[in-house]
Amino acid sequence: MIRTIAASLIVRLLRATGTAAAVLAFAVAAAFTGAPARAEPVAWISEVRLGQHKDHTRIVLRVDRKLDFQLFSLEAPYRIVVDFPELGWRVDPRSGSHAVGLVRGYRYGSYKPGTSRMVIDLAGPAVVANRFLLPPEGANGEYRLVLDLAPTDAATYAAASGWKGPAEPAEPEPEIRTGKPQRARNALPVVIVDAGHGGIDPGATGVSGTREAEVVLKVAQSLAENLRKTGRYKVIMTRDEDIFLSLKARVAIARKNKADLFVSIHADAAPAATARGASVYTLSERASDREAEALARSENQSDIIAGIDLANEPDIVTSILIDLAQRETNNLSAQFAQILIPELHTVGSLTLRTHRFAGFHVLKSIDVPSVLIELGFLTNAEDENAMRGGKWRRNMAEAIARAVDGYFAADPGKNGREHAASRRE
Repeated sequence: MIRTIAASLIVRLLRATGTAAAVLAFAVAAAFTGAPARAEPVAWISEVRLGQHKDHTRIVLRVDRKLDFQLFSLEAPYRIVVDFPELGWRVDPRSGSHAVGLVRGYRYGSYKPGTSRMVIDLAGPAVVANRFLLPPEGANGEYRLVLDLAPTDAATYAAASGWKGPAEPAEPEPEIRTGKPQRARNALPVVIVDAGHGGIDPGATGVSGTREAEVVLKVAQSLAENLRKTGRYKVIMTRDEDIFLSLKARVAIARKNKADLFVSIHADAAPAATARGASVYTLSERASDREAEALARSENQSDIIAGIDLANEPDIVTSILIDLAQRETNNLSAQFAQILIPELHTVGSLTLRTHRFAGFHVLKSIDVPSVLIELGFLTNAEDENAMRGGKWRRNMAEAIARAVDGYFAADPGKNGREHAASRRE
């Protein structure tokens, strides 16, 4: 029955490519059925060039064969989104940081299985005045996909912006649990391991080019393996490959699976190259300091980075009941953070204020204790070098796993007595 429902969600997803709800539907379905195998790239992009002309900015993509694409524009901020079939990219990811004319920058990557995406950040409102595909020049040449951007006014842009495909029905919200869950004696605690960023959203980039999405996925995979081999947990990864997941989808996976703990793994970045060390964040709408507030603001931009249309996304419903449930959840999150911090210290340095608070969207599961771990600073050469090492990543995963063990052993409300007994056997 669950697989039938999941299959239905995926079919509806494919009819509504480009919507936030579609990404959510796919992610939740994949959590029950297992993610499908990634499709082989149907084409390869070898170069992206930008040029400023008298009345337009030209974008040229060199591609090895003809391919279909669709595009749409989004507001707040101004963006052009181009969706392709599954592509391979042989382009330096740092090349998209240079501004030319109407283009502030661009990024690209996997959006979901079967779809690759390019998001073009605009310096102001603009329209795609021309789009065409030029044939190869010579026997070994490549096709050139050309997009010409011309300036327009804000009102014209607004009238044309937004995803124009069929609307995707919103998924019903899971029931909110307001007390400690009543589990069967032999039920295993459910732990969600969330590797941050991914796909079109690579996260921070290190001083030597290390991508956050890749580092945190390797640590998350190692953590999941450590937890599974104990036989004491049901472990679910939000992503197990380089693919984008919306923030809402990550939260929904935790709540759909009635998770007992949500662990989101990230790597930090800072303007000062001297900043280094691991830190742990739990949810609070009032940030503990300016750095925490800035980091949460940056992390909460993930859906915008990926080109999701957030115009019709509903606000979180508030009530006294939800507020009470959230308070209990926040207390449990803080308990886990205090167990986690000394374990992280066994692997490497910590930031001065190690436990911080901020309004991270990914931590907003009302009834799932959640933490976000920053492994260190990719903008610090020593931290980046450590994170590139397999031994360091394994040690970090083992430290987090020990903290998970300690959390469940200490909390009788989450099968702690049975869990502690299993550790003694």
